[in-house]
Amino acid sequence: MEQFRQIGEVVGSLKALMVFREEIQINQRQCCLLLDMFTCAYETIAEEMKQHLKYEEKNTKWKVLEQPLKELHRVFKEGEVYIKQCLDTRDWWAKTVTLYQNKDCVEFHVHNLLCCIPVVIEAIEVAGDMSGCDQDEKQKKRVLYSMKYHTQNKDPKIFQWKFGKQNLVSQDFISRLETVWEEDRWILLRKIQEKGNLSSENSTKRIQRLKELLFKNLNDGGERLEGKLLPCSILVGSKDYQVRRRIGGGSQYKEIQWLGESFCLRHFFGDIEPVIPEISQELCLSHPHIMHTFCGFTDEEKKECFLVMELMTRDLSSYMKEISGAKKRVPFSLPAAVDLMLQIARGMEYLHSKQIYHGNLNPSNILVKARNPPLDGYLHAKVSGFGLSSSFSLAQKSSAAQNESNPSIWYAPEVLEEQDQADDIKSKYTEKADVYSFGMICFQLLTGKVPFEDGHLQGDKVSHNIRTGERPLFPFQSPKYVMSLTKRCWHSDPTQRPSFSSICRILRYIKRFLLMNPDHSQPEAPMPVVDYTEIDAKLRQTYAYWESSDLLPISDLPFQIFSYRIVEKEKSVSSQRETSESGSDVTSTAGDDNLILDESFSPVIERRTVISPDSLAPRPKRISSLKKIPDLKQSKSPGTPKSRSVRPPKTTSAGRALRMNSERVMSPRPRRSSGHVSDSELC
Repeated sequence: MEQFRQIGEVVGSLKALMVFREEIQINQRQCCLLLDMFTCAYETIAEEMKQHLKYEEKNTKWKVLEQPLKELHRVFKEGEVYIKQCLDTRDWWAKTVTLYQNKDCVEFHVHNLLCCIPVVIEAIEVAGDMSGCDQDEKQKKRVLYSMKYHTQNKDPKIFQWKFGKQNLVSQDFISRLETVWEEDRWILLRKIQEKGNLSSENSTKRIQRLKELLFKNLNDGGERLEGKLLPCSILVGSKDYQVRRRIGGGSQYKEIQWLGESFCLRHFFGDIEPVIPEISQELCLSHPHIMHTFCGFTDEEKKECFLVMELMTRDLSSYMKEISGAKKRVPFSLPAAVDLMLQIARGMEYLHSKQIYHGNLNPSNILVKARNPPLDGYLHAKVSGFGLSSSFSLAQKSSAAQNESNPSIWYAPEVLEEQDQADDIKSKYTEKADVYSFGMICFQLLTGKVPFEDGHLQGDKVSHNIRTGERPLFPFQSPKYVMSLTKRCWHSDPTQRPSFSSICRILRYIKRFLLMNPDHSQPEAPMPVVDYTEIDAKLRQTYAYWESSDLLPISDLPFQIFSYRIVEKEKSVSSQRETSESGSDVTSTAGDDNLILDESFSPVIERRTVISPDSLAPRPKRISSLKKIPDLKQSKSPGTPKSRSVRPPKTTSAGRALRMNSERVMSPRPRRSSGHVSDSELC
């Protein structure tokens, strides 16, 4: 309940701030959308809690809600920081430079909200299933929940009609998500034009050229630079331009102060003309999890180029070395590691959708900074080091190589094989080679160890053994569900490696599992009974559009999580049925009210993965013997008994009718041998 109260405080704070929404000059429409979605989320959760939960049970049966609501509170707080940033009226030109292509509202804040809200709703359903003492009412709830996750609802349109509003993907929100970014760009374009007309006589030439840059990029979407960058005098000639320090071991990157804000400056020399297309491509990229280049300047006489980029704290490799220390401690908790894995995968998914392949993905090319507001162990990650694959990148790559013992450990086997045969490595820049490198990064995030750091592979042996199939070894206590995904990523056969879109879906569902099972670090922690990579493979066969190289809209996320849940339930029920059918014959005796079940012969059933209404239903056990119990109050000897007495549950006539109805609803209808069939018969 405390977490829900804190969420309400954030909503109240945002409503107070947005009284002055007309003062927001940059990304106003996106801020309004974020407030509306947060408000709708809060009201939806409040209604669900009111309908399913009992207030007097908040200290006993609401525990499953704690982690999902805590995660949702973090999402709300980060959204509040974003709106405050947009409301800040200081350094207008600096904010314009940093936000004119910013997509954090939809791609970061709304993304996190749409991933979290289905988990919160499911947690409320689980708590509601345990709520109350009326067994008949509980049974009806189970039937209701099982009908929600019926296979006939595994259709995007049906899901949107039945559950769209509950999951914040109503038709109104979907329409706004598709248009809000373009609307804010158009509004900003008009404001820049107005400022230019009002202050053209008094403003300096430098400001006029900056207006020209922003106006041009907004007007044509940054798709072309017409073969030129703006002169570097706009940047270095500014009165408030100041170089603070060098970043990293090379000389290309510096921290600068400009327009009242701190930026990262990439400064390199050479013939700029050939790389103009690559710079143009970088300038029009925008995603919360890739390094963003805001603007570029050049000095044609001196043959030097300046690229202004966002400033990050450090690279992931340096951060993990500092956190792990000499004892090689695991640097992140499992939820924080999975969160980082998802951010990196989303950045790579975006690059691949633009047909940009990294070729040098490793922890030195992942830049990180603390989340805002700070959260223990959680970081904001951005992929860097892509693009400008010419000689201008050599200094950066050599600097990154200094931090690693052997760069070969990050390369896929096919890359290493081609590296030994030719100087021009084409296989390095492929989707599957990047996925392999990502798998190695996952290993280090999960274990705190650099792959192959134990030293048994040295020199040429590293390349040879990787090509023959050797991979790092996970500690025995590593969770199977993250090991399975990592091993699939570094598979020797490139065709067996998943795409980054599949990786993102799987990691989102793993995050859901961790939120629903906060005791995942305990020795007896629950484990998934289904391999999530198998679920994704099955769903990709059903939904061909999931295989598209284009990014799917953010509004599709709740349906993806919902589809995973349905397939997981189907496979879990099928697994339980097979286990039950393969057990020994069950002997029943009419009239015996008391039975003794010998647990020494009970079947081994894998622990349920998620606390859900299904897990509360009784499970079959093998019955090895039947005995009458003469006295229910019979004393027992101390110690752990080999058997225990169980009284079969009494079923009322209403309960029997309800169970028969539920079985009738859930059982598939027989198909007709000929003629037309209805949609329900095809499910």
